[in-house]
Amino acid sequence: MPYRHPLSWAKIATTIDHLSKGRLILGVGVGWMVEEFDALGVSFKERGTMADEQLEVVHRLWNNEKPRFDGRYYHFDEVGFSPKPLQKPRVPIWIGGEGARAQRRAGTHGDAWFPYFVRITPRELAAGFDNVRRWAVEAKRDPNAIRLSCCLPIEVTRQPVSQEEDRLMGTPEQLLAALRRFQEIGVEHLALQFMVPRWPERIEQIERFAREAMPALRGAR
Repeated sequence: MPYRHPLSWAKIATTIDHLSKGRLILGVGVGWMVEEFDALGVSFKERGTMADEQLEVVHRLWNNEKPRFDGRYYHFDEVGFSPKPLQKPRVPIWIGGEGARAQRRAGTHGDAWFPYFVRITPRELAAGFDNVRRWAVEAKRDPNAIRLSCCLPIEVTRQPVSQEEDRLMGTPEQLLAALRRFQEIGVEHLALQFMVPRWPERIEQIERFAREAMPALRGAR
């Protein structure tokens, strides 16, 4: 979020929401690469507080007829912002990040918590989501309205391998068992990052997972 002014990216998101007929899910995060912040002239240390303020800005833009804002980082008088999002009450906002600040941000501002590309056990993920829900209560929001999603690295093997709770690696049968443990703690949307580095092998793993694992996952809904 800190890479762009919220007036700009909120307008882009609203336009995409209308063009897609209400199919946009907006994923947001604070960023992690110091060099990118330096190149853009944005404070890396203040990226979290900047992101929090941006989400307040976007809430006003999407909900107020004549939004204005006077914060620490962003200032503007009454502006015209139209059309408003097609989706009601707003475009769904998925908050990325794994740490305590990201959990607080998700509970305070988000519609889903989306830890991205981490090795994490279902138990650890559930504990983090409990924190998200507590922050939602603190913000006087309905914790049951916030969804749990995540993105995990995965590797499909030909032979069974020793299983680790925080790693998705093994045959399709082993992966199904591991993925169901995430389903059991309430994960509703799970993105998979296939880790094999070479493209021919990667597409082979993706196709094999689609053939041998996806049908069973669909049947478990």
